[in-house]
Amino acid sequence: MKEFELKYGCNPNQKPSKIFMKDGSELPIEILSGKPGYINFLDAFNSWQLVKEIKAALGAPAAASFKHVSPTSAAIGTPLPEKLKRACFVDDVEGLDDSPLACAYARARGTDRLSSFGDWIALSDICDVTTAKLIKREVSDGIIAPGYDDEALKILKEKIAKYNKDCILDKLSRVVIYRIEVPENTDLNRYFEIMNTRGEQLEQHDILKAYLMGFLDNDSDKAVFAKIWEACSDMTGYVQMHLDKSSRRMPLTII
Repeated sequence: MKEFELKYGCNPNQKPSKIFMKDGSELPIEILSGKPGYINFLDAFNSWQLVKEIKAALGAPAAASFKHVSPTSAAIGTPLPEKLKRACFVDDVEGLDDSPLACAYARARGTDRLSSFGDWIALSDICDVTTAKLIKREVSDGIIAPGYDDEALKILKEKIAKYNKDCILDKLSRVVIYRIEVPENTDLNRYFEIMNTRGEQLEQHDILKAYLMGFLDNDSDKAVFAKIWEACSDMTGYVQMHLDKSSRRMPLTII
């Protein structure tokens, strides 16, 4: 294969995109399943270089968890003590101690599970069944490895198959969208990319506010509610201090 059409470039609107060798030779990789995007390939190539060098330097199987072209963590395959197994949520994985590669990924993934959610996985050695079973139950974008046992590859393809169209539509049917107001003149590009979280993490009171506003029928009632909510949630003074004179006579029966 001399070129591969990407899912998209840096962003979903950048289509079509593809990777190829400058000299026209064969690509040095084989895509076994799925259609990676540009960032996926950057994660794959960088993570592979990391685990390959770790294996060469330390002589032990290595695994890495990558997100947005940066490692969330990396580890070598040494057995996990029982307390660490529980901390990494792998104390129920059968045969874990017999697979150094699975131990490596359990350590890498367990270091920071929040940051590793939706990661790209790199394995220094051929993926075995135990490692595949461990990966199957996690949410990940893809895997790069020097090879896969037949049964391990079957397990991983089953993982991909379960995320079919019907499954996605079912999940979307249960999505709840909350809307919050942001301060005037807010830089929205920065707001939704801050800390690389694709949006600000909503506090519980933000979610409660949005939920209650959903019971109101028109924008004027919502505006009144929001003004009252903000005044009541400001603990630096009395409620009336946070309302202008005209607003202090607003009816409070809308709640």
